[in-house]
Amino acid sequence: MENVCLPFAGKKITVMGLGVLGRGVGDVEFLASCGAEVLVTDKKTPLELESSIARLKQYPNVTFHLEGHQEEDFISCDMVIKAAGVPATSAFIDAAHTHGVPVYMSTALFARAAMEMGATIVGVTGTRGKSTVTRMIYEVLKAHKKDILLGGNIRGVSTLALLPKVTQKTIAVLELDSWQLQGFGDLGISPQIAVFTNLLADHQNYYKNEEDYFNDKANIFAFQKEDNVLICGSAIVERIRAEQPSAPPVVPSQIPAEWTLKLPGNHNRENASLAAAALGALGLSEEKIRTGLESCESLEGRLQFVREVRGIKIYNDNNATTPDATIAALRALDTGTKNIILIMGGADKGLDASTLLYEIAQTTKRVILLAGTGTQLITPFIQDYSIYDNLKDAVDEALRSAATGDIVLFSPAHSSFGMFTNEYERNDEFLQIVRDVT
Repeated sequence: MENVCLPFAGKKITVMGLGVLGRGVGDVEFLASCGAEVLVTDKKTPLELESSIARLKQYPNVTFHLEGHQEEDFISCDMVIKAAGVPATSAFIDAAHTHGVPVYMSTALFARAAMEMGATIVGVTGTRGKSTVTRMIYEVLKAHKKDILLGGNIRGVSTLALLPKVTQKTIAVLELDSWQLQGFGDLGISPQIAVFTNLLADHQNYYKNEEDYFNDKANIFAFQKEDNVLICGSAIVERIRAEQPSAPPVVPSQIPAEWTLKLPGNHNRENASLAAAALGALGLSEEKIRTGLESCESLEGRLQFVREVRGIKIYNDNNATTPDATIAALRALDTGTKNIILIMGGADKGLDASTLLYEIAQTTKRVILLAGTGTQLITPFIQDYSIYDNLKDAVDEALRSAATGDIVLFSPAHSSFGMFTNEYERNDEFLQIVRDVT
């Protein structure tokens, strides 16, 4: 613990963005336990952050400046650690840079320190599939190797707080979104094994254009060395090659047809191919890879089969926050009989939904919509639908609309803001509603 704490002990550290999902709280707990003087600043109110603040009350070296940021907090400290999603154009981050205060992101700090200790970092990014590929790699490794860590964009997990567990033999598998990869770019590092699944339109409410989005994602390979490994999906390989990366990009072959996955859909077979390539690069045999991948279950919120009610199968695809993700879910479950009742809708992300609307017409029996700015844009193009401003009523309507043999699919294609605090709240509420159905 002492060695990993050296960069933080006795330092004045401003943490920008605490949040309520556990990752920020874990970062602050780790920094405080290292002996840093931590100042937490967040736009949210004390009431909104109540659960997070309660966890940190035991640390006398943690203070809070909430309901807004103050420039002084960013120029009178030794370092700033910013949360994912903080705008790159933030005036407060600019102020820190102007005054020579280094700005970091916690997952990137972990990766740099872990690699300096001799650990291997496996990073997975992409618009769609990164969570599934990450978990596939992690679960298969965990069954056959010691010192395996899972971090990055994982609910409730502070990756920085995993540092005391790192050894020279550690393999850390990290799910990396575009924001976390900004931090990798700032430090000039990339994982030794990188997986780039695909690049589809997303986060257009944050990025000016797709090029900026790709540039952040590209940090997963931008600083690799020639002997590192870069695995990518076929749809993104040419764009990656155009960047002339040091490690040549490899598109893996599809997994053999006789491999039987529990996860439905061709997109999950593609995910498994990417995971298999990464596992092979880590030295696992084909037999171990096949056995591991065939035992992998769907992740919560990602085309997750929840239960069957009166002969109706219910799937939770809450993490489908883009049209492309919902298209993949519809295609995975489509039987050609238009027996899917789709629950979707929410806040607009500035994405084109025209292809999704075509897919809905081809595969669904009925559409149940959740109110939101994105929903308002698509209702003129859907014939048979209802709109609800609460999730329980939407689920009840979906089940009333379904018959034995039908499928109820919750795949929003939009973000959760407006009706929910975040996508995790939406996920938990949906699961609770479905589990309470009698």
